[in-house]
Amino acid sequence: MISQELNDSLTHVGAGTDAGEVLRRYWQPAALVDELDQGRPVVPVRLLGEDLVLFRDSAGELGLIGRRCPHRGVDLCYGRLEDNGLRCPFHGWHFNRTGQCVEQPGEPEGSRMHEQITTPAYPVVEKNGIIWAYMGPGTPPDFPNFDCFRAPTTHVFAFKGLWECNWLQALEVGIDPAHASFLHRFLQDEDPADSYGKQFRDKAANTDIPMTRLLREYPRPDIEVEDTDYGLKLTALRHLDDGRTHVRVTNQIFPEAICIPMSREMTITQWHVPIDDENCYWYSMFTSFDKPVDKDLMRQQRLKEHELPSYAPRKNARNNYGYDASEQATETYTGMGLDINVHDQWAVESMGAIQDRTAEHLGKTDVGIIRNRRRLRAAIAAVQEGRDADLPMRGDVTAIVGPVSNDALADNGDLEQATCESDAARRNACPWDAQI
Repeated sequence: MISQELNDSLTHVGAGTDAGEVLRRYWQPAALVDELDQGRPVVPVRLLGEDLVLFRDSAGELGLIGRRCPHRGVDLCYGRLEDNGLRCPFHGWHFNRTGQCVEQPGEPEGSRMHEQITTPAYPVVEKNGIIWAYMGPGTPPDFPNFDCFRAPTTHVFAFKGLWECNWLQALEVGIDPAHASFLHRFLQDEDPADSYGKQFRDKAANTDIPMTRLLREYPRPDIEVEDTDYGLKLTALRHLDDGRTHVRVTNQIFPEAICIPMSREMTITQWHVPIDDENCYWYSMFTSFDKPVDKDLMRQQRLKEHELPSYAPRKNARNNYGYDASEQATETYTGMGLDINVHDQWAVESMGAIQDRTAEHLGKTDVGIIRNRRRLRAAIAAVQEGRDADLPMRGDVTAIVGPVSNDALADNGDLEQATCESDAARRNACPWDAQI
């Protein structure tokens, strides 16, 4: 259990809040590039409790500025894209991508009032299907040399989905290796040959054992957590009956992302991005170490589960997440279908908009959650004391690579060697430069 005061400190994200000020010192996913792929590329963005509008000007440059016109507060999402900026339809005030008002055509001839008018604006960059925003002070940090950023665009697919809950509980489900043996338990094993684009449908490491069966039959992993320069490395060990050990390495990337194996071919790097205190988006980058990603198939798979333009899941609390009692009896542990995103969504949303951590009871398998909360508290203290340089990934990050995220099988007791050999084999065969 923690106090209500501490729970608020870790979860609230508005400007000036404890966690919000930490998050603002990192690049945040603001939108998918796909969202701008329309006839009039102007997209509403709500990020860290702020209402913004994203647009691409006539020079092809991106801008992210305040959504409310500073004149009378109308919605700039309905602005006109013209003259290399965004013009408010109400009185014609015109803003460039830096948020500067450059024209007020209704004001008296010769007026220079526009020079004093600005709206919030944030730097934005485009990387492998996602548009990123920096909302903090000073110079934005560099991006680390993660696989999802190094890989060519042909080998990365990006998507997002809405969860109606606080960002921290969304993140914490991803740093909880034990939950997969229950929440994602399949009572029947699919043919792994039909697994493309689906997590936990591959075979475990270099075995013929489906991952679904391994998770089901070995529900008590030993979990080891290590501090790293990017966050936390989590290793889940499942000791098989034949003396071998299955080693699954996942990662927490500070402050709000995870990197996990999707299959032997792909990893998922997923950010849990606060819309506000009570809602978030997950942004996933699926990175292939083998063939180019079949983006059409993966998009089709996910659009079956999500509605556009909100990216809201079709299964949600209003339709009981598609719960089916007969399915729960014979096919899945939850009775909520085969998409594990729905399972996670139910888990984190059912906690409430912001989980009441004053009433929780953490166990030994929650070691990753405990360590991450400590690291977040340390980051909050660093920001409050003006020690931004002490935050993870705020200095020279070019040497931060990977992170290694895979599953392996150790048959001689050397768990680290098994992980390294499995990762090296995948990287050595990779068509793009994945060496670390």
